Amino acid sequence: MFHLGWFLKNGYGVQGWGQPWTGRIGRDWMKPDIYIDLARAAERACFDYIMIEDTLLVNDIFGASMEFPLRTAQATPKHDPMPLLAIIAQATSRIGLIGTVSTSFYPPFMAARLATTLDHLSDGRIGLNLVTSSSHRAAQNFGLPQHHEHDLRYAMADEWMEVVGRLWDSWDDDAVLADEASGVYADHTKVSRIDFEGKHYASRGPLNTIPGPQRRPVICQAGGSPAGRDFAARHADTIIGSARGVEAMSAFREDMHRRLRGHGRDPAHCKILFLVSPILGDTDAEARDKRDRQKAAEARDITPKLAVLSYFSGIDMAQFDPDEPIADLIENNNGHRSTLMEFAKAGRTLREMATHAATESVELVGSCDSVAGEMAEIMQQVGGDGFLIANTVTRKAIAEITDGLATALRRRKLIRSDYAHTRFRDTLLEF
Repeated sequence: MFHLGWFLKNGYGVQGWGQPWTGRIGRDWMKPDIYIDLARAAERACFDYIMIEDTLLVNDIFGASMEFPLRTAQATPKHDPMPLLAIIAQATSRIGLIGTVSTSFYPPFMAARLATTLDHLSDGRIGLNLVTSSSHRAAQNFGLPQHHEHDLRYAMADEWMEVVGRLWDSWDDDAVLADEASGVYADHTKVSRIDFEGKHYASRGPLNTIPGPQRRPVICQAGGSPAGRDFAARHADTIIGSARGVEAMSAFREDMHRRLRGHGRDPAHCKILFLVSPILGDTDAEARDKRDRQKAAEARDITPKLAVLSYFSGIDMAQFDPDEPIADLIENNNGHRSTLMEFAKAGRTLREMATHAATESVELVGSCDSVAGEMAEIMQQVGGDGFLIANTVTRKAIAEITDGLATALRRRKLIRSDYAHTRFRDTLLEF
């Protein structure tokens, strides 16, 4: 069996603007209904978790203007995903819920306290997707002239995790007595200051929240650069993989297992889920036709991909001729280096990059049964651990995946048919 998650790639934002089957999304995206529908459906399908992406800026890199992202609702607007998790938690009972937190801009005490609070509200189903952020614009929103250098961000994130971990451990397991007869709520000798003084962070502690059901919420990470991979190997319980192709997926998993063992960790305790966006139809031919129409539409207008590439690189791609060879964008770039590398592999010109680049690991196109069979073959070759669905969220897409594809996977005994545990980490470690 393998694990399944759902990645909300546009965060707590406008889902599928301008696409079919989105209903009244322009007026309703900020309400919890579509996200509750997704979580309930994914829970019925026994997914391990849903993860909500986030960004902290209105991008004005492409064309040196905010016009394109605001006009097309590309990654803008967005709400903070963390309060949404509390609402989804009340509508579900088993599925893991991951929100995105930037280690660069969330103070460790605030993050540790928020995560613990949500873990209580969800009965132990909360996770944090840790990002270091990459944009100077985001840094400027928090009072910095520009963002820290790429590898420094990960060094800071390591220290951030040390502080957060100590805060989560600042109450002993038996500190809370809640003894009404004696009138003693907590034993003060079992609650400790952490008095942390590091290079980048300081915190007195202790937390003023009691330990959550998991004590340490599940940690999710997606860094693909060497620094990001090493950070994930030290701290993550689940990793988002976007290596392109089966061989690259297998190599990524082997590299992460080597890094995990290097940090004294059992690779079986960290689940790597690879990004996919299945294109489904009642027949294989119908799905292929849908895929061809999507690709033709993307080829006719590469502007959205250029805007994404501008965000990832911090370079305005509107200034270049899309059909001329472009200099290497990766070397010494302070942005999302692993994503840029995938774009660069797709071609030498911007048009080639925009037309052929993808963040999904493999293309899955066909009927539910055909795609289920292909997913089984891929996991057998890669070795595990599962897939992270990154389809645009519409109610039609939710049904296609959770009632269609998941049913085909379950018939093949490839995914669980019920939850054996109530807490998120236990669900991840079930197999």
